[in-house]
Amino acid sequence: MKLTYKGKTKDVYELEDGNYLLQFKDDVTGTEGVFDPGANTVGLTLEGAGRAGLRLTKYFFETLKEKGIPTHYIDADIEQATMTVKPAEVFGKGLEVICRYRAVGSFLRRYGLYAEEGQPLDAFVEVTLKDDDREDPPISEDALDMLGILSKEEYKELKNLTQQIANVVKDELAKKGIDLYDIKFEFGRTGEDKQIVLIDEISGGNMRAYKDGEYIEPLELEKLFL
Repeated sequence: MKLTYKGKTKDVYELEDGNYLLQFKDDVTGTEGVFDPGANTVGLTLEGAGRAGLRLTKYFFETLKEKGIPTHYIDADIEQATMTVKPAEVFGKGLEVICRYRAVGSFLRRYGLYAEEGQPLDAFVEVTLKDDDREDPPISEDALDMLGILSKEEYKELKNLTQQIANVVKDELAKKGIDLYDIKFEFGRTGEDKQIVLIDEISGGNMRAYKDGEYIEPLELEKLFL
């Protein structure tokens, strides 16, 4: 195995067969010891966070597979905290796509003049550039197209997939009485036809979820859900 990327919450290895292995770590994003899925820095280390994130990811990726929604997932080994995935190229230097059902986090910080905390949102899709130096700036469909990162056709597909996947996660969580406020995804192109697929993970570290109005920590979410 060849280490190809050391990330904040996982490391990526290239396998001999051309696929990749993601090694989940116990580090989660945040600031000053407080978890924040939108943060650009590792805020804290939670023992068991890697496996917990992988358990949720495995569950959701396999649910998406059953529904015929394209992802890069092949299989997962919970004990080793690893996931095997198909190769995929990211858009530009990486995009994050957020689907929001409630006004919290950076949405509220930016639009607080008009939005109230916790205000319902209609699966609002927001795209940001993965750029730590510039604090992951939001980018519009027109700018993505003009800068050659994503065509308008691809943007439509990306937005549709984002809402489709977020709704699956939201509905699954709702079965356990858990409310999804927002969730962050990453996508890439795979195969000769450059199909857009969901990549990375779907875990408590990527979302804000609440139960009875109380925020649920990532590790607690896995316990409650599984």
